[in-house]
Amino acid sequence: RGKLDLCALRCVFVGYAATQKGYKCFHPPTQTMHVTADVTFHESEFYYSGGVSEHPLQGESSIFAEDTQSIQIQQTVLEQSVFEQPATVVQQDQELLETPDDGSDNFPPTTVPSPIIQSGPEDSPQKNSTWKMTILPKGKRTVGCRWIYTVKFKADGTIERYKARLVAKGYTQTYEIDYGETFAPVAKINTIRVLLSLAANLNWPLHQFDVKNAFLHGDLEEEVYMDSPPGCKMGPILATWCSPRAWFGKFSKSMKDFGYNQSNSDHTLFLKHKKGKVTALIVYVDDMVVIGNDPVEKAALQHKHRSGSFRTRNFLSQRKYILDILTDTGMLASKPADTSMELNHQLGEYPDQVPTNKERYQRLVGKLIYLGHTRPDIAYAVSVVSQFMHAPSEAHMDAVNRILRYLKSSPGRGLMFGRHGHLDVEVSWRSKKQKVVSRSSAEAEYRGMAHGVCELLWIRNLLEELGFKPKHAMQLNCDNKAAIDIAHNPVQHDRTKHVEVDRISLRRSSRQRSL
Repeated sequence: RGKLDLCALRCVFVGYAATQKGYKCFHPPTQTMHVTADVTFHESEFYYSGGVSEHPLQGESSIFAEDTQSIQIQQTVLEQSVFEQPATVVQQDQELLETPDDGSDNFPPTTVPSPIIQSGPEDSPQKNSTWKMTILPKGKRTVGCRWIYTVKFKADGTIERYKARLVAKGYTQTYEIDYGETFAPVAKINTIRVLLSLAANLNWPLHQFDVKNAFLHGDLEEEVYMDSPPGCKMGPILATWCSPRAWFGKFSKSMKDFGYNQSNSDHTLFLKHKKGKVTALIVYVDDMVVIGNDPVEKAALQHKHRSGSFRTRNFLSQRKYILDILTDTGMLASKPADTSMELNHQLGEYPDQVPTNKERYQRLVGKLIYLGHTRPDIAYAVSVVSQFMHAPSEAHMDAVNRILRYLKSSPGRGLMFGRHGHLDVEVSWRSKKQKVVSRSSAEAEYRGMAHGVCELLWIRNLLEELGFKPKHAMQLNCDNKAAIDIAHNPVQHDRTKHVEVDRISLRRSSRQRSL
């Protein structure tokens, strides 16, 4: 446009951009899509509110009026197909509908999800008896639903495919009326790291499986009635509060029928010992990781699920996740820092502190906690800033920005699981403030030793279930002479008699020569 042309275009708001910040606006005269953040909304006006506009904007010709009529006819047909539906509901026995995971059904996130409606027989909800059309019984109420559009990205940040799923508005359900227990176990990150370390040291191949439409396979204990989905005359399924629990219960039963035993150390870990060989499978919602030295068992699992193989020299890094955080916070061009916290920097709560945006602070700290799964070097700094989630100040936000600047200096750092190394790699760590006020440094160190013993015993039990019983006692290091003497000598001390429970667990482990 020129200098004397109109400063703005009259467009139709169609959604939000998936790959950048801005609004997606469609310009009917030129049939073009614009993405911009400089938008003024007129919520009380519609583009085609009165048919052809009697007062067209400057620069609009009669060709635009013809296009307006044709578009209006198409819109009327769409409204009839979408909103004029029979007064029926969906009686649901299971949960979530997702698009097929192959790359053939890609579609822009602003279009009507016809690939979902016209899914193949292998993805049909009717095949799993997921739902059926019925009349709403008297005294029952329905749950609403809506489409959720997402863009799946590859590891390098490029778009893999567009995805849509139909979900229920679970927030309208009432506990103990519409649903009961909702807890579903999730794999412990420490268990995953132990399995990765074993696979790297023993040169075992690693396989990843993905269950297609996992929530469709769960069996609900309750009957859920859902409204017909928008855009579909006979709609599919949803996700309710009890979806993960139903799916995991069905998966556990089928794994036990397949000959696997559920681990006592981690209920999401399933083990199978056969002729001196072991196969371990750990599940995280609908993603599974399988290791072992039994190729027959892994081939049987590969036959049921599509899988991907990985090298036994595994490197865990969240580089893209770090760069996304830096981009969202505007810290990508910031000056890198050498450490995650300033030396001798004391954070606290003071009456004259300046408050900051609480939601933004909590969101950033939550992302850093998740990032700590592969970055133990920020564990202490994150544990400090997470103590002020209820009332953060500008000083606390500066400490969070310091962590982001430190991540800017090394975004590609992570955990390397290899076969050769003096101490291999960390599989478990924690930086946490003790809940009890200690009367001395020896007492604080002693309580820390007790927590360390609990973690060591858990790892030992996990290895024994996998078939790797340690031949030697585990080694626990401590840099406090008084705490070591208390653990070795059964002497009553006036200053430590209130920590007798921790002392019993330490001495029992020492007598059993497991520590």
